[in-house]
Amino acid sequence: MLKRTPLFAAHQQLGGRLVEFGGWEMPVQYTSIVEEHQAVRQAAGLFDISHMGEVFVRGAAAEAFLNATLTNDVRKLTPGTGQYTLMCNERGGVVDDLYCYRLAPAEFLLIINAARIPDDVAWLEQRLAAFPQKDAVTLLNASDEMAAVALQGPRARGLIDPCFAGGQPSTLKKNQIGSFRFNGTSVWVGCTGYTGEDGFEIIAPAAQITAIWNALLAAGAKPCGLGARDTLRTEVCYPLYGHELNEDTTPIEAGLGFFVALDKGEFTGRSVLAGQKANGVTKRCVAFKMTGKSAPPRPHYAIFSAGPDAAKVGEVVSGTQSPSLGIGIGLGYVPPALARPETPLQIEIRGQCFPAMVVPKPIYRKAV
Repeated sequence: MLKRTPLFAAHQQLGGRLVEFGGWEMPVQYTSIVEEHQAVRQAAGLFDISHMGEVFVRGAAAEAFLNATLTNDVRKLTPGTGQYTLMCNERGGVVDDLYCYRLAPAEFLLIINAARIPDDVAWLEQRLAAFPQKDAVTLLNASDEMAAVALQGPRARGLIDPCFAGGQPSTLKKNQIGSFRFNGTSVWVGCTGYTGEDGFEIIAPAAQITAIWNALLAAGAKPCGLGARDTLRTEVCYPLYGHELNEDTTPIEAGLGFFVALDKGEFTGRSVLAGQKANGVTKRCVAFKMTGKSAPPRPHYAIFSAGPDAAKVGEVVSGTQSPSLGIGIGLGYVPPALARPETPLQIEIRGQCFPAMVVPKPIYRKAV
């Protein structure tokens, strides 16, 4: 049976079209993907992200444990800040990508992918069992008790403050998190985002999330579904677990080396990632645009090289029609020799190859 978030009834009342996503029954759209996409690019959209997981890591050795488990350098976080990071296995493959917030000197909050909650918790418990200072760390999986929504778009800062009496979440800067009061309850508001736009994630006890959702809609945000989230994140080339990332793909191959701190000391998967950094990889995740008229590219479509000796060289992992650019775009893995921008490729769509070209990331860049 599919799981449902505390906002399920709200999605039904708004006429959301509900689909299966990672074991959850979630809204893919309310009106249209393009309309919701443009609402986020031009005003403010609101997403239910309650299906994502929340894990608290606490204790005197919490920092050391996370630094031995995650790829980024947790020591750089001061209370009230967060960072994007990855959790790898010994082969350097990605167990999950996540946000790590430092709430206090000895307290961290991990926001993990919905479909990975059981795997992540099991992996964290396994790593902790082998950690020398395990008695100085506690793990709490609060995913069933917590819920969250994401407010995204250029009008988000102007909408959020009136919903939190006496607080000003709009003062948060990128990668900051703070505690605010809503209806007398403490909630966390982070400033990170998954769309390429300014915005906030509100993480609250599950019992409070419907009231927060309604307050933000009343303030002017438009409800948005998974469809718009996917077109938005593909335009800015943000990875999605199960597409760009899995346990057989490393952060270096995915182009996420910036979030791998090789100089911080030993951590799980470090030796493999250091070797790839020094010696290169056999595949790279590239962004591409379709350069002629075609149907949109989709995940698992084959990528071919161009020219008279064209051969299959890879596979699309994310693909869609870009509402902002009006063309087909995507992400896929190819050999490093074909990863340079302006390299011509071909995408096989319904048995026919159509021209495409490797482009720099992000594919869509907001005009300044």
